[in-house]
Amino acid sequence: MINLITSNWQLFLSGLGVTLASSIIALIFSLIIGTVFALLELSEHRWIRILANIYVEIFRNIPLLVITMAFFLIVPLYIVKINGFTAGTIGLTLYTSAFIAETVRSGINSIDEGQLKGALANGLTYWQAMRLIVLPQAFRVVIPPLGNQFINLVKNSSVLAFVAGLDLMYEGNLIASNTLETMPSYFIVGVLYLVITLPLSYYMRHLEKKLG
Repeated sequence: MINLITSNWQLFLSGLGVTLASSIIALIFSLIIGTVFALLELSEHRWIRILANIYVEIFRNIPLLVITMAFFLIVPLYIVKINGFTAGTIGLTLYTSAFIAETVRSGINSIDEGQLKGALANGLTYWQAMRLIVLPQAFRVVIPPLGNQFINLVKNSSVLAFVAGLDLMYEGNLIASNTLETMPSYFIVGVLYLVITLPLSYYMRHLEKKLG
């Protein structure tokens, strides 16, 4: 295994870097998009709620691989050329944002309505009340499930391997096929995923205790 690492460490590190980049980009944008759609699902306007629910249900119930392959195959064919990294990251973002939307929405619903009414009575607009009063409390409530979503996002980033996204799983597959050392290659890939997910898991626990 030592020889496998020393002879392929650049590929492993390259794949790890791509996985980190895709995960960070998808994490940021899925959190933003998910929060926006959580608010839209709670809109006073019926048609906005319906459209937001359609978005969430579509991306929550279609497999991530199908979404990713659609962007990898269909979008370049009819709209614009994109590479595997972009297709995979977009698919990962949209898929995760649907789950985050439901998580944030449940957090908002757990906050007493008096918080919002009190803010409105004191002259804040609806969006100001949400941003300054309701959302900070809602995020405290949903830190544990959000942490799980972020960890799942990192693991789901392995979907890039199916679209030549040059991520950690893709490089692991390449090394395994070139060296025929299948088990050691995937063992190293698993350890490198743990390098990302374990610190994230411990940080989310620390944040939960701190804000609790």
